[in-house]
Amino acid sequence: MKKDNTSMLVGGLGLLVTGVGAALFRGKAKAGVVGFGLAHVILGGLDMVRQKISRS
Repeated sequence: MKKDNTSMLVGGLGLLVTGVGAALFRGKAKAGVVGFGLAHVILGGLDMVRQKISRS
């Protein structure tokens, strides 16, 4: 069975976007970019949990 790494990719890119947004932006732009990144981290984690539940 081929392993699907999509959820890890989504979560990792979310961490990258969050870090870059926190370091480079200010004000409302910072809040928007960090929120966008954190949403992807959460969605990647939820996708990992969903895959484990559906395989059981």
